[in-house]
Amino acid sequence: MNTNQFKDYGISEPIVKALEGLGYQQPTEVQQQVIPAALEKHDLTVKSQTGSGKTAAFGIPLCELVDWDENKPQALVLTPTRELADQVKEDITHIGRFKRIKAAAIYGKHPFAYQKEELKQKCHIVVGTPGRVLDHIEKGTLKLEKIEYLVLDEADEMLNMGFIEQVESIIKQLPKERTTMLFSATFPGHLEKLQRDFMRSPRYIGIQAADTLEERIEHSLVIVKEQDKFQLLRDVTVVENPDSCIIFCRTKDQVDAVSEGLERLFYTSDQLHGGMTQEDRFGVMDDFRRGEFRYLVATDVAARGIDIDGITHVINYDFPLEKESYVHRAGRTGRAGKSGKAISFVTPFEDKFLKETEDYLGFDITRVERPSREQVALAKPAFEDKIESRQKPKKHKAAALNQDIMKLYFNGGKKKKLRAVDFVGTLTSIPGITAEDIGIIKIQDTVTYIDILNGKGLHVLKAMKDKTVKGKTLKVHKAKK
Repeated sequence: MNTNQFKDYGISEPIVKALEGLGYQQPTEVQQQVIPAALEKHDLTVKSQTGSGKTAAFGIPLCELVDWDENKPQALVLTPTRELADQVKEDITHIGRFKRIKAAAIYGKHPFAYQKEELKQKCHIVVGTPGRVLDHIEKGTLKLEKIEYLVLDEADEMLNMGFIEQVESIIKQLPKERTTMLFSATFPGHLEKLQRDFMRSPRYIGIQAADTLEERIEHSLVIVKEQDKFQLLRDVTVVENPDSCIIFCRTKDQVDAVSEGLERLFYTSDQLHGGMTQEDRFGVMDDFRRGEFRYLVATDVAARGIDIDGITHVINYDFPLEKESYVHRAGRTGRAGKSGKAISFVTPFEDKFLKETEDYLGFDITRVERPSREQVALAKPAFEDKIESRQKPKKHKAAALNQDIMKLYFNGGKKKKLRAVDFVGTLTSIPGITAEDIGIIKIQDTVTYIDILNGKGLHVLKAMKDKTVKGKTLKVHKAKK
């Protein structure tokens, strides 16, 4: 099927409305092929480059297929990292906003008790990392009997990170009658076994990129001694003068050292690695998305599926030891039809890893000389101007969708024996408010959060001063989160 409109797939109006709000104008190639097949509930194996729109390719049909009235999870999405789990959950929430789809993200280094309470509520789609998902299954806090759809996102990375046994253990406990979709940028042999053991005659969808990794990204490398890398980094960043750049290092200690060096030079930068708390990791990623700083120094935790617009440069300060990692790192730039640059620093002792990577890519990475003193001196004024100027904040992709939505806080929840139906009854008694104006309702022990849609938040907020919920007078104000 070749279609230019999402509505041509027979997708319901609430989903189409959300896609329009998100600025999804036309389906990408992977979406054109996956969405109709997924809606027909075929098992799918999809090989598609990073940045091609894979999340929406499975997120749209999942939001369309799940039954809103069913309280238990109907879809499970497994991801290799916590950051990706949170990102996929957010994307699904936006796509399902007007259908009131409730998605939950579960991953390690986040309070188990909080996730347990969230899973007790109505929850249509669960997104999580294999270890924490398995933990919830074993403790009985994630119910599986209604799961009809399983998605393995960035499947190659899950296997590279050693999650294969956990993934297999999870799949064995899922209902046999289900639709399974596997998405991967690369296709190592392990995935074939996963297909044979757990999928039913899967359709293979291989997306040949309109522009290859070689065409949309300019690849280059500099041969450099280990002790000269930081000075080279200074020279390269001055000459290239990137708008937004990820600098990849192999270890946490190297990230710390490079980050400290950049701070001494007054670069606007921050760092990301697995030793940080999850809250700090999310905070750094959010700030980078918004354009609060230009240089992110990171381990491969930032290479796996993270979607950030406008990254102009990727610098491999440490050349990756695994050939697939090069693809994932480079794939952070040159996204959504834009071009980018991937610059690698390679020591004389890393020729083995370089050859393996070039064989895997199918092309040689261009060798270049380090910038000359004259080039650095000539570029320095423009570099310093950019360093001293405030970066223009980036607009969140859901900003247009959310502008007509107001999240309201109510100081009452489960302990006051309040249910979703009680809030709906009160809100729809307000003149001009119907069920179509009420979005996701999240009831916690002592508080409740409700999305008011269609620009009617202020109207509801004003009317609630004279209203009760189930006979109880509640404080209501615009939510801070």
